[in-house]
Amino acid sequence: MNKAQLGPALRALRMASGKEAKAVARSAVMSASKLSKLETGRTAPSVTDVERILTAIGVSEEIKAQYMAAARAEATEATAWRSYRRLGYHRKQQQIQALEAQTTNLRLFQHSLVPGLLQTHDYIHAVFARKRLGHEELAKTVQARLARQAVLLDAAKSFSFIITESVLRWRIVPSTLMAQQMDALITVSRRPNVDVRVMPLTAPQTEFPGHSFSIKDDRMVNVEAIHAELVVTDPRDIELYVRKFENFAATALAGDEMRAMVASIRDGFLREQESG
Repeated sequence: MNKAQLGPALRALRMASGKEAKAVARSAVMSASKLSKLETGRTAPSVTDVERILTAIGVSEEIKAQYMAAARAEATEATAWRSYRRLGYHRKQQQIQALEAQTTNLRLFQHSLVPGLLQTHDYIHAVFARKRLGHEELAKTVQARLARQAVLLDAAKSFSFIITESVLRWRIVPSTLMAQQMDALITVSRRPNVDVRVMPLTAPQTEFPGHSFSIKDDRMVNVEAIHAELVVTDPRDIELYVRKFENFAATALAGDEMRAMVASIRDGFLREQESG
C-alpha cells in the first residue's frame, strides 16, 4: 500500500468496523468534513491523522502496523503554525491530548518554555495571550492544555522532561507567578512516574539545544521549529533524537538536586517581589 491509497483504505476499514464517520471523527479529534476529505483522497493524511483514525476504529496491532508503515513512507512532515491558528489552538491541544493518551513513554526536551504538561494556569494564559487570540479562543485553549495534564496521573505511563536553567529564569509571567510555577515543577517532580531534570548553565556540555522536541515511544518525534511543527518517523532519525535526549539527561540535575536548584530560583523570584 502506498500513501496515496491510504485514504480509501481507511474508509474501507471504518465501514468494515460498522462505525459511523461522525463517531470516528469525534474520537480522532477532527471534523467530519476533514475525515471525508481524507477518506476520499482529496487530502493526504498525516502520520498523526492515520494513527488517530486507526485508534478510533479500533483495529488490531498487526493492521495498525501495516497502515502506519505506509503513513511513514515520507519520513518527515511539516505543518505551519498558521495552519493550527486556522484550526484553533484549542483543537490542536485536543489533538496532542489524543496522541499523549496513546503514548506509554514520553520524553521531552525544552529550552525555551516550561513544558505544556507542567505549566500553571497563569503561565499557559501568558503563553497563548502572546498569540493574540480572541477572548473565547484563549479561554478554550488554556482549558484544553490544562485538561492534557490529567495524563500525568496515569501510573502506567512514564514521563521524562529535560529543561534548561534558562527556561526557569525566562520571565513569562511576573515574579510571584514565576515562583508559583517553580513550586508546581517541584510538586510534579515528586510523582513516581515523572522525571524532571534541569540542565544548569554552569555544567559542561557536549550537546547543543538546537530546538525543542518530544519523543513518543520511539515511534515519533515532534520538533518545534519557528515556522512549523515537524513530525519525524524514520527510525534512523528518531534514534538521533533519543541519543541527544540521553546525552542531555546525563548532564542534567535530577531528584533532590534539581528540586533544590528550582527552589533557589523560586526564592529569588519571591525576594524580588518583596523588595518591589
